[in-house]
Amino acid sequence: MCGIVGYLGPGGNAAMLQRMNDSQAHRGPDGQGTFTDGELGLGHRRLSIIDVAHGQQPMTTKDGRFTIVYNGEVYNYLELRAELEQLGHDFTTDSDTEVVLEAFAQWGSEAFDRFNGMWGLAIWDGKEQRLTLSRDHFGIKPLYVAQSGGTFLFASEIKSILASGLYEKKPNDRTIYRYLRFRIHEDGRETFFDGIERLEPGEALTVDASGVQRAPYTRLREELAELATEQRPYDDAAAADYKARLIEAVRLRLQSEVPVGTSLSGGLDSSAVAVIINQLLNQGDETTKEAVGAQQNTFSAVFPGSLNDEEKYVDAVLDICRGHVDAHKILPTADEFKADLRDFIRTQEEPLISSGPYAQYQVMREATQHVTVLLDGQGADEMMAGYIPYYFVYLRQLRAQGATKAAAELARSLDVLYRLGRFKLKAKLKRQKGIAATQLMGGDFAKSYSGERYSVEGSNLKKRLIEDLFVGSLPSLLRYEDKNTMRFSLEGRVPFLDKEVVKFIFSLSDEAIIKNGWNKRVLRDATRGLLPESINRRRNKIGFTTPQGEWFMRLKNHFYGIFLSESFANRPYFDQPEVLHAFEGWIKGTNDVDSMMFWRLLNIELWLREFFDEHEPEDEAPVRIKTDLEANEGKELDLVTAGGATVRRYPLRTELFSREDDLDARVADEVDGFFKELDADPEHAAQLAGKRWYFFISEKIVAITQGRSYFIWDINVGRPARVLSKYVTRTPAGIGLGSPFTMQLAIQEAGLPRVLYASAGGAVGKLIGKRGMFYELVGGDIRAIDGPTEYSAYPSNVSAKLAPKDPDEVSARLSALIRSRVPAAYAQTFGGTVVMDANDIGRNVLGTDVAGDRTRFEEMFADNPLGQGGEQTPMAIVVER
Repeated sequence: MCGIVGYLGPGGNAAMLQRMNDSQAHRGPDGQGTFTDGELGLGHRRLSIIDVAHGQQPMTTKDGRFTIVYNGEVYNYLELRAELEQLGHDFTTDSDTEVVLEAFAQWGSEAFDRFNGMWGLAIWDGKEQRLTLSRDHFGIKPLYVAQSGGTFLFASEIKSILASGLYEKKPNDRTIYRYLRFRIHEDGRETFFDGIERLEPGEALTVDASGVQRAPYTRLREELAELATEQRPYDDAAAADYKARLIEAVRLRLQSEVPVGTSLSGGLDSSAVAVIINQLLNQGDETTKEAVGAQQNTFSAVFPGSLNDEEKYVDAVLDICRGHVDAHKILPTADEFKADLRDFIRTQEEPLISSGPYAQYQVMREATQHVTVLLDGQGADEMMAGYIPYYFVYLRQLRAQGATKAAAELARSLDVLYRLGRFKLKAKLKRQKGIAATQLMGGDFAKSYSGERYSVEGSNLKKRLIEDLFVGSLPSLLRYEDKNTMRFSLEGRVPFLDKEVVKFIFSLSDEAIIKNGWNKRVLRDATRGLLPESINRRRNKIGFTTPQGEWFMRLKNHFYGIFLSESFANRPYFDQPEVLHAFEGWIKGTNDVDSMMFWRLLNIELWLREFFDEHEPEDEAPVRIKTDLEANEGKELDLVTAGGATVRRYPLRTELFSREDDLDARVADEVDGFFKELDADPEHAAQLAGKRWYFFISEKIVAITQGRSYFIWDINVGRPARVLSKYVTRTPAGIGLGSPFTMQLAIQEAGLPRVLYASAGGAVGKLIGKRGMFYELVGGDIRAIDGPTEYSAYPSNVSAKLAPKDPDEVSARLSALIRSRVPAAYAQTFGGTVVMDANDIGRNVLGTDVAGDRTRFEEMFADNPLGQGGEQTPMAIVVER
């Protein structure tokens, strides 16, 4: 397994080629090479699997005409080599690369249909000055292409095309729309990057002086459709024939000079692969023993206590393989998912249908410590109706043939069909509100693509399976697998996608696929006696996935912050208020939107941040925590106020506050800590000695400890609040009543009539050019109500809060406490406490026990020295110098 890159055209050069190649170093840590010929450049990164000592690429034929860069494995290369030798070809290596190259030299593009394996390759014909690209029959290995001016680019990963510097990055809005609305994301040539396309399964592309031509090199899809009409009777002999073919497909994919393991989810497909390898080991098969060793390494993601957990099924397989297995169990967590999320998004390069492939990502990270090749069960679902919706297709097909057969099959499938319908049934019983995907999209964006449609075959089982093998389902799963394996320099192999095995299945009658409520019938029959009964006869499919709903609930604060962010609000793709409302409803259980919808929204946002937004390079240095005698980053200790006074502000860093905290005790600890640090620093102590000083405290933590801060999902927002908040101008920071949550708190605090009266007055004020009329008329401390803001530390980033209660009394109480604790000299110069509502766009003294004009305190905080982000400095010692 490797990575390939290249260009053809005047825009390329050696430096660009090296950048492209370096960007996918993870795909081939064992070696690299480049080749140039005029305006042609080829690059290769090698992960050595077969003929480790030789087979370096790019590889050129002896006559110098053809040069190849190749990513993949052709499993029938030994038979092809023998045939080519009979035709007069000589070989200098034992690699399949040389066989692929000589096959092309002999047969041209017709060679590709002879291959049984997986690949993405490029071959340069120096004589004809023609570049040929090819991708395997099922698209197991990726190949991306782009045209930039007169230069053609290709690579195994999109990152390499981006690294060329020639491609101008732009999101593909149509693909984004189809992803958000229809949950599809790999249904053709287009990618999420406008102008970057993928070579499709079974497709070849040529570039020469006449231009670019693309065409299938195979009739495999048509062959499968033709075979489907044969309807070969299904019996025990057919099951035995399939079993022999599947075992041989697994054995072929064990060819390797490096360690091979198995990805074991506990489902029927991966379990079948594991027990077949175990049988080959027991039988002493030499190919298996050389590649696997005495013990088969298996790798499984388990989630103890979760509904998604399949550990009992994994254990049942391990019990069958006892004595010949070394099991590795990985336990992914929500916190690990959060920590890995950026790298996971970067690894996949394009949005995913769910967070499920993260389980595979974790498995691959562990597997790379033990093996270099990993087999799994990918592809079986799409050829043997492994998903519940296939039952409906089959039932419609049977109904067209006669009501009796359809009714009989339906009766035996009811428990399976219930699994699909139970969530919708529960939603209806709970009267949960349905929300269309388009309701969460930006209005203009949704309108632009409202004509998009997506339809699937609904009444012919084999036709639907062919669709999903090549378009609807499998392409995305293969992409996940390739990105996850290669991120950790692993080769993934998929024995179910053996071309000849797939053809055999499609030649059988439909009853080999579904019969009497059982799907994958031929696989179940073929593995009877090999697999534990609990797996052979299990009906609930889970697969390599995550407990997404549980994780999202745990990480709701983090995800809410993303939805709340300014970048999310400014995208044309989203309607932020509707998304926030829907997410709150999901948390409360009042709508039937599922976590899959929120994942798609999150994934688009994080993908845009990663690949399109400007961002600072990741700093791997540990974060330094400031001392109490230092200013926050980007701020200054000293400030000259508008009145000409000089003040020094010492922000105090604290742990996060919660409503359970005793404010007085926490303040006492922080003040004690400050003066202890001050005593150890004579220079700063001199700045405070004999000077008037004050204690400033953020109104947020006062409100939080008074229980006047509320998680947004705990606020029952009424229709008046939603309507009124739309007419409030939102600041970039999202502060004020421009949020339904804060408006609801204002209505609860002041009453709806008062808020309506103030709103009318505010509207009149705008007409006459007078600002602030609303807050003058509504009264109280309504202006101090704050909503969640993305930059705030938890819990303020997911909470809305009222102004603190009795802030003057709080100030007096805290002042008495401070005077009783600080050294006598400092107690004599202590001026009092100020409860301050400050942010980057304004400040307001809410309470103080200091007599006189309060505006001077607001001037002391003109630059908001406590910061607006994650500084965690909600208090300050302020000294008049």
